[in-house]
Amino acid sequence: MARPKKSTSTEVVQVVKTVKVAKAAKVVKASKAIASTQSLSSFVKSICDVMRRSNCASALQYVPELTWILFLRILDAQEAKAREEADAVGANFAAALQSPYRWQDWAAPYSAKEDHPKTAEGKPFGWKRQELFAAGDGKLFEFINKELLPHLHSLDIDTRTGLPNPNASRKQRIMGRTMTAVEKVRVDSEANLRDILDKVHQINIDHVDDQHFFTLSQVYEDLLLKMGEKNSDGGQFFTPREVIRAMVHTVQPKLGQTVYDPCCGTGGFLAVAYEHIARQLGKSVTSTDIDTLKHDTFFGREKENLVFPIALANLVLHGIDQPNLWHGNSLTRRATYAALFDKAPKQFDVILANPPFGGKEGTDAQKNFAFESSATQVLFTQDILSELAPKGTCAIVLDEGLLFRTNESAFVETKRKLVDECDLWAIVSLPGGVFSTAGAGVKTNLLFFTKGKKTQKTWYYDLSSVKVGKKTPLTLAHFGFDEHGDLLADNKLPAILTATWHADEANVGKPFPSYARMLQQRGKPEGESPYSWTVDFAAKRAKARADMQPFLDEAAKLKSAVVELKETLKRLKKDKASEAKLKALDEKIKEKEKAARDLETKAADIDAAVFDLKAVNPTAVVNVDTRTPEQIVENIEEQGRVVANALMRLNQLLAEKT
Repeated sequence: MARPKKSTSTEVVQVVKTVKVAKAAKVVKASKAIASTQSLSSFVKSICDVMRRSNCASALQYVPELTWILFLRILDAQEAKAREEADAVGANFAAALQSPYRWQDWAAPYSAKEDHPKTAEGKPFGWKRQELFAAGDGKLFEFINKELLPHLHSLDIDTRTGLPNPNASRKQRIMGRTMTAVEKVRVDSEANLRDILDKVHQINIDHVDDQHFFTLSQVYEDLLLKMGEKNSDGGQFFTPREVIRAMVHTVQPKLGQTVYDPCCGTGGFLAVAYEHIARQLGKSVTSTDIDTLKHDTFFGREKENLVFPIALANLVLHGIDQPNLWHGNSLTRRATYAALFDKAPKQFDVILANPPFGGKEGTDAQKNFAFESSATQVLFTQDILSELAPKGTCAIVLDEGLLFRTNESAFVETKRKLVDECDLWAIVSLPGGVFSTAGAGVKTNLLFFTKGKKTQKTWYYDLSSVKVGKKTPLTLAHFGFDEHGDLLADNKLPAILTATWHADEANVGKPFPSYARMLQQRGKPEGESPYSWTVDFAAKRAKARADMQPFLDEAAKLKSAVVELKETLKRLKKDKASEAKLKALDEKIKEKEKAARDLETKAADIDAAVFDLKAVNPTAVVNVDTRTPEQIVENIEEQGRVVANALMRLNQLLAEKT
């Protein structure tokens, strides 16, 4: 009887490897149905949990990592649907990615079953991933870091010249730019990476129709919000989406208009504007309109290397197939990558923006503007005025400082240019804690203006009394809008907003004057309320001119006198008058020149005060302490006696117990 052959170590390793491969190929999870935003949100949270235990502890680490993985998954789904549609009508299809760099090759889970999906070449989905798994640990990382990522980076950049590849398709440019900040996989174990890939793959092709794109984009917005959590600087790129929606509902962008954000961050304004216009178009929209909406409507600029690819991915996840984004410094016009912006017009119909406030710009940015200032928001305001098309409308978030500051020429002149070239028709005063979720407590305002005629009257609405914070953010309901931009019924408004109004018996039976309701009556007497009022800017300006005139007239007289005195001084010098006489006359000239300058300064201060645009509610009740200092001291002493008596009584009680 022959003895069994002894296994070599090589054979043992091969058997173990075969068993591992068989186990890996045994089960492919069924794709989960996306029933709601909540279920998808929980699903995505489970992916983030894996990332947090895999060297991506904070949102600033795991959001960018999930961004590129999710982007490639959705791109693969889009390409698959596009190929099916092309095949159905017998048209040619040019894929942005070829094997083995497609998601379906290297990222999708593998199965040997007959009913497992196949690639266009007939290979089972996940064949490359299975091949890498069989080759041993580290091979998946090696493929991604040394082959996949360099290939994706090369799609839009000619590696020989470092310039944009002229042969790249628009989708390839978007792919290349989305991957630009990804140098290598951040997840620290292949087991965790495979787990992440499996979970992301469950967002399958059948789940990326327009309805679920909307759901997915909402979940992604929640992820971006986490970049603004405590101890993170990501909040500087994130404007609260409810504020954005209120701004978009106010300006009502429409198909056929170009929409632009010069400092787009993660693309929130453009994404919300897309949702708004798509909702207006409804389900019976034509293919031509869809093409216009997705390709020729939305434009933006962003400087930060970390944020630019996230903005691209965010817009793609919202359904904007070809975002027209420019990477570089908007204020210096120094481009990092401009190839995606080649279809942009010189000026735009609608501008939506939240310029950085508190930032400082250098001389290379300042020299591009008529009114030089290191204040970023001042320069962005000037930039927007130049890029807004005639009859175009802008909605912008500006800090309170820009509105009320009149002690710096650039601030005053920028606001003068604004009201001279545009109709500043509305200003909304926001609560101080609106941006607390983004790590900022700056008091802000919303400004709405249309280019083409001078400001005559400005309507104000005051929301500043609403108490908001990280746990109680400002919502669309605080503005009085429902999710579609329609007027919200009073019983749906937040109680904190309406409590004071309803407590007044004089208001019984009257509708609450919400921002949305009063906005519809702007310019009419019905648009005035305890929360809204109108400032006659033209009258305010005319009064200032009248108040300035006496100072300017007196200054002109003094200047005229100085001219005569200087002629006299010249004649005396020619006649060789005494030094004492010349000195006395010179001092008199200087005295009158100073007096003229002082008068002109007073006039300039009156003029500058016109451009204090801060919202000051004329109907607000201000509680003033009218007590004298003696009465205040007496009250303090009385309170001290109350405290002393309470302490004495407490000590007596303690003594009785012992």
